[in-house]
Amino acid sequence: MQEEYKKEGLLIDKSELEKEIELVKNIIKTREELKCNNKNFEYAETELVDYYIYEIKANQAKLDYLLKLAKTKGISIDSINQLEYENYNEELG
Repeated sequence: MQEEYKKEGLLIDKSELEKEIELVKNIIKTREELKCNNKNFEYAETELVDYYIYEIKANQAKLDYLLKLAKTKGISIDSINQLEYENYNEELG
């Protein structure tokens, strides 16, 4: 129980900018997880089809929530896509 309070306390200590950066990172990460889930679903064996359907639905719901939250904070989806593109180029270069 104490650990939950620690995590909440750390979140409260972050500045608004840090929270927004964390939100953008979570959106990008969730998008990538969703892409992987979709690829894995395409090649899934019979036993794993239900698992990947669950994963896809869960990550899609999470992504929808995060995008809605970003919109309420005035964060543009285009700026998120640009950040994702720039990070991708930095990893290649």
